[in-house]
This record gives sequence, C-alpha cells and structure tokens, in this order.
Amino acid sequence: MSARMNAPAIVGQGPPLVFVPGMDGTGLLFYRQVDALARDFRVVTYRLHDDARDMATLIDQLGEVCDAASPAGEPAILVGESFGGALALSFALAHPARVRALVILNSFPFFRPQWRLRLARFGISLIPWGAMRVVRRLTAHRLHSPHTPRAEREAFHRLTAAARKPGYLNRLRILRSYDVRSALPSLRVPVLFLAADQDHLIPSVEQARLMVSLVPSASLRVLHGHGHSCFLADDIDLSVMLRAWLSQRDADPGAMRVPTTPIG
Repeated sequence: MSARMNAPAIVGQGPPLVFVPGMDGTGLLFYRQVDALARDFRVVTYRLHDDARDMATLIDQLGEVCDAASPAGEPAILVGESFGGALALSFALAHPARVRALVILNSFPFFRPQWRLRLARFGISLIPWGAMRVVRRLTAHRLHSPHTPRAEREAFHRLTAAARKPGYLNRLRILRSYDVRSALPSLRVPVLFLAADQDHLIPSVEQARLMVSLVPSASLRVLHGHGHSCFLADDIDLSVMLRAWLSQRDADPGAMRVPTTPIG
C-alpha cells in the first residue's frame, strides 16, 4: 500500500483528536462525527497498517499519527471503537504522556470467548473476499442501532468495501493475545467509556463496567437503544458528549485522580 494511502487525514483547528479505526481498519466509519468535532478540535483519521501482526506495531503507527496531529507534541484525545478501543487503551498504557484523554466505545480489556476469534479467522480465511459484502449485509442487524437510517447503513457497506482481508486476519490474530486487565489500574489518563446496550457483537456494557472498576479515573455512559456501530446513528453526537464530559472534568480537577460515578 502506498504511503499516500496510509497518510492521516486532518481537518479542523484546536487540540488534537485522533479517531482510532476499528476492525475494518479503514478509518472511514467516523464520517458522521468528524465535521462537528472539527469545530473544536484538530480531527485526525487514518488507516491501520494491514500487515501489522502485533499490537506493538499498531502502537508505533498510532504514535506517528499523533506526531502528525500535533508536531509540537501536545497530548491527543484518542477515540477508539471496538478494536480501536483496544488499540487506544494499549497506546495510552505504553505512552501515557502523549494522551490527554480517551473515549472508548463498545470495546473490551480482553476478548472472550477465544473460540469466536479462531472461528472468525478460519471463516474469513476460507471466504472469497468479494463475498464479504454479502456477509456484511446478512449480518447488518447485528452491527447497527435499530434506528440507524438506511442511507447510513448503505454508506457503511460502501466504506467497508475498502477493508482488506489480510488486515482482518491480522487484527483477529492480535486479539488472541490482547489482555490489559492487569495493567488498567496503572492507567492515569481520564477515560470516558461509551457502551451500547443493544450491542449484539460483544457485551459492551458488561465490559465497560469491568473497565470502569479497574481504571482510576473513568466514567461510563450507557447508550440506550443502540448497537455496536452506533457512531452511524443520527442521534449520536460525540462532540456534544465530549464537550460536556471535558467541561465537567475541567470544572473539577480532582476528578482526574479519582473514580467518577458511572452515568447512563
């Protein structure tokens, strides 16, 4: 893949905010949230390296993206969805001084049951990649919020066509050894966990509550009536949620150091 295809896209002015791609790796599925956030932040989207076979390689890539987002070295807000949440958490644990805050949507500190990862890798390795478009359409009800507009679901199918088979297989492989449960108590950056209560891919609310119990400075907001890919729903505005959360924390500096009460 050319360096130009992997170059991050940057819009807006202000503190850096980086969207960390999920399992599709395209970095394209945040499109509904970018314009509103760009009013207050320098918003960066990028594509994951499909040939990365371990989390350390993806952490290094995210470091390069953060450098592009803020050449002066200002810590960035990282927003990660699902696999992207796992990567964002891993990066913050490795480089806490480079992270201002984390927003983690429908993610996990480890993946269970492991047999689902093995089954997914086996199935994807056998399926002709062109057939994945059909598979995504057949499984769409498990991905989206029930009320996500048809136009946004169609946009999802168009954009995920840019995903590549090696990237899926490598990211599934990475999750087999991913487990940050024992490290989360050492995480000192503030974290907003967002969890959809109708997520049919992973038990997002359960996993978020586990992470809130482990992270010293964390908040939880449950997104009622939403599914896994809820950033595509027309009633989710991350800019509003993020501004409210950051304002609350800025008004109470002590909240940076003590657990916050889960909300939702």
